[in-house]
Amino acid sequence: MDAATTMNPSRSLILMVDPYSTGCMVAQEISKRGYPIMAVWTKGFSPEMKSEAHIPLSCRDLTYISQVDDLDHWNVDDLVRAVQQSATEHARSRGYAEDYYTIGGCIAGGEAGVDMADLLSERLGVMSNGAKGDFANRRDKKIQQELIRKAGMRSVRQACGKTFEEVEDFLKSESFPVVLKPTDSAGSDGVKLCHTMEEAKDHFHHLLKVEAVNGGYNEQVLCQEFLRGKEYVVDHASRNGVHKTMMVWVYDKRPRNGSQFVYFGMLPIDPQSEEAKMLIPYTRGVLDALGMAHGPSHGEVIITRDGPCLVEMNCRAHGGDGNWAPLGRALTGGKYCQIEGTAAAYLDEEEFDKIPDVPPSPLKASGLEVNLVSYSKGTIKSTPGFEIIKKLPSFVHLSPAVSIGSDVKFTVDLITSPGCCVLMNNDSDVLDKDLQFIRYLEEINGLFVYETKGESLARPTAATFGLGSLPTGKKAAAHRRAMSIDRPGLLRIMSQDRPELRGRGLMKRFTTVDASKEVVIVVDPYSTGCLIVQEIQSRGYKVIALWTKGFSEEMKKHVPLSCKTMSYHQQVTEGGDIGETTRLLYKAAGALRIVSCICGGEAGVDAADVISERLMVRTNGAQGAFAYRRDKKVQQELIKAAGMRSIRQAAGKELSEVESFLRSERYPVVLKPTDSAGTDGVKLCHDYDEAKEHFELLFEVEAVNGGFNTEVLCQEFLRGKEYVIDTISRDGEHKTMAVWVYDKRPANGAAFVYFGMIPLDTGSLEAKLLINYTNNVLDALGMKNGAGHAEVILTPTGPCLVEMNCRAQGGDGNWRPLARALTGGYSQVEGCVDAYLDKKAFHCLPKIPPSPPKAFGQEVILVSYAEGDVIGTPGYDDIKELESFVYLETGVAIGGRVEHTVDLLTSVGSVILLHDDEEVLKRDIATIREMEKNNKLFELKQSSRLMHAVSTMNLNNLSLAES
Repeated sequence: MDAATTMNPSRSLILMVDPYSTGCMVAQEISKRGYPIMAVWTKGFSPEMKSEAHIPLSCRDLTYISQVDDLDHWNVDDLVRAVQQSATEHARSRGYAEDYYTIGGCIAGGEAGVDMADLLSERLGVMSNGAKGDFANRRDKKIQQELIRKAGMRSVRQACGKTFEEVEDFLKSESFPVVLKPTDSAGSDGVKLCHTMEEAKDHFHHLLKVEAVNGGYNEQVLCQEFLRGKEYVVDHASRNGVHKTMMVWVYDKRPRNGSQFVYFGMLPIDPQSEEAKMLIPYTRGVLDALGMAHGPSHGEVIITRDGPCLVEMNCRAHGGDGNWAPLGRALTGGKYCQIEGTAAAYLDEEEFDKIPDVPPSPLKASGLEVNLVSYSKGTIKSTPGFEIIKKLPSFVHLSPAVSIGSDVKFTVDLITSPGCCVLMNNDSDVLDKDLQFIRYLEEINGLFVYETKGESLARPTAATFGLGSLPTGKKAAAHRRAMSIDRPGLLRIMSQDRPELRGRGLMKRFTTVDASKEVVIVVDPYSTGCLIVQEIQSRGYKVIALWTKGFSEEMKKHVPLSCKTMSYHQQVTEGGDIGETTRLLYKAAGALRIVSCICGGEAGVDAADVISERLMVRTNGAQGAFAYRRDKKVQQELIKAAGMRSIRQAAGKELSEVESFLRSERYPVVLKPTDSAGTDGVKLCHDYDEAKEHFELLFEVEAVNGGFNTEVLCQEFLRGKEYVIDTISRDGEHKTMAVWVYDKRPANGAAFVYFGMIPLDTGSLEAKLLINYTNNVLDALGMKNGAGHAEVILTPTGPCLVEMNCRAQGGDGNWRPLARALTGGYSQVEGCVDAYLDKKAFHCLPKIPPSPPKAFGQEVILVSYAEGDVIGTPGYDDIKELESFVYLETGVAIGGRVEHTVDLLTSVGSVILLHDDEEVLKRDIATIREMEKNNKLFELKQSSRLMHAVSTMNLNNLSLAES
């Protein structure tokens, strides 16, 4: 029967069955109207769900006259008697007559309470949706679909069973993915999207074994087609079969972090929009089909190509702790939301009749619920982003799901969302700015400060994505991304339709002597060193490869694609001393005259200096301090002695030798082996303990080029933009081949992720400062001949050397076509050979590259915002079709695994782009960045994922705007 509008509220007892989340707010609203409340807890309802964690902050002072638990051995009559007895006892305790209270209503306070609320209300003779016939199981998701199908409405294809055999035929015939859920789940409890038969079978059996979130065990599992389309929420309040739409919402779902469906928020829809005009009548038809005549409802509907289709009807109020309530009221003009509508539907016919049929159009405010998205992971040290969000003009409230000490993960579903907030503002422009600012905070990882950990400072020039970084463990092994010619996982693609790359006025080099009678020694030729060998051979010289002691066989295979296979006149392994090595080289040369000795990689620098000096060919020498010019500590001491800006540092073989520096220097600090190969073992440490641990580790592991570290260098961490200056020198005359700047940004929780290497116009003030400084560094280090690759940071006090690599830039020389195009025909590779073998060609080279450059291009380092097993690489095909594409190199291929990019080890690869039109270049870079952000580079193997609807989430620690 209807609740009388004339009943005395103070004597009309309202039963709330399983009041939690928004149910507490409904109870509070009823309590405000003067009605006493009794809580009834259904069988098996877990104590945790009754706890404060599932009570909205605004309801923490909500009180009940009593609480009744439905005991396991009771039937509904037993429960009725217990309720009546409890009411009588409370009345007696207050000095009232035993029949003081009349039960005036029975309302579901949460999903688990729906069935009992229907049954109990029917038995008590108060307003009820009933529990007879099909309607006895209206909460059953399978029955919901059968009832609406019977009513002639679009429904989900499905099968249900207590055993897997009962659903097996459906799963074999239905296209994957499919949705599996308990038939009577609490919203999204146990709902999962499964992509294979094996995953579906595993989850089916899992659901029958685990306890449901509200208590009890699942008896049947429902398998349904996966609906494709936009997902909406339609909230109603009903009385006597009259349905009034409280609000229509649409979920903002996008692909992020490797997941196809990440919730970014929930936006209100104008009730006069074309979408709402479809959704409202469909949802009301569903309510009629389900016999939902009274109370709140929360319909989840997807608009498919065939029109609206019910996902499920939740026969209770919209969940999510009612965080949406302030926004809902503002959207209707500050008068009502579903909470007030529910109270009116049960308790005040006149008030219910005055509620509009649908919300006003246009809506009376601008606002939305924002689901926070994390692009990083770590343990939270502080939450500065939360404090910033609270100060935004549109802020209403914040519901964080994490706090200090919590572990944040990459957001791939609602479980991994760090929380949500509600924004609302009468000025839609202000609202949009605040929303965009939150998205910006997320992207720069500004929501949290994490507990610090050591970070790799690997640079792109370090033997190409992986070989230059120290793996963990006792012995270093080549990273699985290591770019070697024999690695089946390596993918290298060169543009085949860019003839201009082969004919950009490349300088012809000739020799004035019979080069066929001469031989050049190249020490440890790998990476770009192979290109130098190839250039030498193209000029008619023979080449002897000299491998230093301990140089690994793996590194000998590190050959760029453009060199294919390397062949040498002879290959020699370094002898026990310089005398033996010299004899071995002369023997290998035979009748050929040795005319030069050049280093082909970082590991060969020291040997090349010593051997060239002994052979009396062009040399940098190995006397005095210059004998250790590769030593990063010595480099800084030499430039400091020359009066130049240098790094504060300390080095030692024992921790005690650097302890004073580590305890006095401002953190973070950089630790590296003094003779590292580029970035081998270089790490940024954030406190003393991390620095101590890495110091000790460096003496335990084998260096990437072979051998063990003998000394560790600790240095100040330089702050500023990082540049690369590539040089060549002959007899102390230095020429700049290229100046580059690294594009470094925070991503995926890492502060320094490389996004690319961009050429710098040599006419710029930055370049002029850097070139002059680098030339002085070369002089201070006694670098008179050959290639140099300087890494310099432009600090507030001027340029400061990070380190000088006394060899050509690495990275397999992938940058060479770009460098040639920028200069009009030459690069450091040709220049290095000129410096040693062709005096005339060297003097013809300009001191610095032309300004402006002859073309536009850059190296784009690919960044992954997702992780998973790769089953397709559609992005590579798209990149190959870009107008400016030159070259792609990656270690991530089908059958491999991609990770979130936090350093070069986890970078996807490198793309060289080049074009005469700067706008084409910008467009192609933007295309790649958009592909990365939207996870379009790869097709990843999908795994079962829980599908939690936003409305079912209970987020803790609600923060309200002071206003």
